[in-house]
Amino acid sequence: MTNDHAPAPPEPPLTPPEPPTTGPSPEAAPTRAAPEAAATGPAPEATLGTGTGPAPEAALDAPTGAAPEAALVTAPESAAGPAASAAGAPPGPVTEGSPRPAPEAARRAALGAASDTATGSPADARPPDRSDPRPPAPDLDAPPPPARTLRAAALRRARWAVGRGRSGRAADGPATTGSVGRTAAPPPSLTRSPFESEAFTSATFVATGYGPQIALASVWLVTRLGMLVLLWRDSLGIGGVGREVHVLYRLWYDRLAHGTFPPDDPTWQYPPGAALVIGSPAALPWFTYFQAFVALVLLADAVVTVALALADSDRVTHGAWVWVCGLPLLLHIPLARYDVQTTAVAVLALLVLRARPALGGALAGLGALIKVWPALTLIGTPRGRSTREAWLAACTTGVALLIALGVMFRHPLDFLVQQGARGIQIESLGGTALALARAVGLWPGRVQYRYGAFEYVGPHISYVEVLALLATLAACCWLVVWRVRARRWTAATPLDAAFAAVLLFTLTSRVISPQYLVWLLGLAAVCLTCRETVMRPAVLLLLPATALSALAYPVLYEDVLAGTPAGLAVMVARNGLLLAAGFLACRGLWRTSVSEPKG
Repeated sequence: MTNDHAPAPPEPPLTPPEPPTTGPSPEAAPTRAAPEAAATGPAPEATLGTGTGPAPEAALDAPTGAAPEAALVTAPESAAGPAASAAGAPPGPVTEGSPRPAPEAARRAALGAASDTATGSPADARPPDRSDPRPPAPDLDAPPPPARTLRAAALRRARWAVGRGRSGRAADGPATTGSVGRTAAPPPSLTRSPFESEAFTSATFVATGYGPQIALASVWLVTRLGMLVLLWRDSLGIGGVGREVHVLYRLWYDRLAHGTFPPDDPTWQYPPGAALVIGSPAALPWFTYFQAFVALVLLADAVVTVALALADSDRVTHGAWVWVCGLPLLLHIPLARYDVQTTAVAVLALLVLRARPALGGALAGLGALIKVWPALTLIGTPRGRSTREAWLAACTTGVALLIALGVMFRHPLDFLVQQGARGIQIESLGGTALALARAVGLWPGRVQYRYGAFEYVGPHISYVEVLALLATLAACCWLVVWRVRARRWTAATPLDAAFAAVLLFTLTSRVISPQYLVWLLGLAAVCLTCRETVMRPAVLLLLPATALSALAYPVLYEDVLAGTPAGLAVMVARNGLLLAAGFLACRGLWRTSVSEPKG
């Protein structure tokens, strides 16, 4: 029988005695003392009187489900002082105002609770009740944890402490905490992606939060170095890609330095704002014109990459990767054209359009005065105040800049004459149709270099030119109808509409030069910075079309000029992919903004 007024057992020493060699005593209960004692065997009866469990015999003789008052006596009350123990004063039950456990007993309680936490006991998965001054009662039926389990738990905690030490926080292990009843939080899960976990193992080689940015910057650096090498050699295929900067751009730069646009020059087919890009190498006087121009192209490329990476900050989209990996598919062509600078202006306009419509409109107006197509970035702005602000800013910026350039330079509108006289370039859709007709003997035309490009000349060319203009007009009408009938706008609608519009006008143009793919890559990358975009199928077709464009020029350009089977196959495949991408882009835009949702 239990003795409710028996004196509490004396306080055991700090170091637990040696465990019995013949196994646990039948009357001994499992203990939750320090992990070392638990790993070697159950503790003797003397340890059962500490704050880690009930009294030795009282707890065993108590009936199931109803613990006597002696089982509720805590170690601080039993060790309240030598006088109380000697006098045999009966310890009372724990009440609301009972004192907190003594430091030594509390330390033993914390060690016992932490041991169970490390072994993953379901009973201790819940956080401790800090309002209860009593230490948690042990599970008498649970076997002691094996030593290797404790060693594995200690190893996990050591790794966790190393990971958390980077942020200046020490691991909350039980041996370093001095608070009463405090248990350490379990280490974070190491089974997730390394970019999502809070701590890394020793095998991780990237810093938390910066791994994707480091990888993106590394790929950008390596690919751009490869593009520079190709431009330096400039012997791939037909060669002479950099000649346009060496000769043509430098000639225009000299004309602009004398205060006039190139007069009566059939190759000058650009709006007056192009003078800003052609003359920009003057800002780097310590370089040659060619070196300064290439450096500014790389700077614009880096600006686009950073802007897309910031828009991809949630790491669930891939816009920056499309740009970084897609541009090298054109080999070194982008470094010898000023389309990267124009694309940078259009990309920035789209990225800021939603938050700051006026700034986005101003950038679009600037881009339209450099090359007309950036004006199409405003086709998908939502109705209302945003559209009014963006379009007003675009018109104001364009008109003001046109007036300023007209005052600074003579002949600002001569480009309209040369642009209107252009024919059917061999790489356009109409040029591909004429090449196929010539290959089967249905058309006796030939190739001639005119207006800075190779064009087809011969009978019935005027009809093909009219068909191209009608196709451009039809694309414009489709965009107007879409704009009028659109009823639903998402965050991706302005981006998708800009990509679809530029793709349509590229397809219907009389000229499809390889550098036009730079525009589409930039707009496609912006679309992929938004989860709601529907342009992913079109972008997947755009990437191989970009690679085929570089294969056509400069690698196999002689075959394209001669109309050989290899040249025809490349052009048919490239233009076929662009046609399919245009169809998917228009269908996706119409379904998400005009068609009634199903169901």
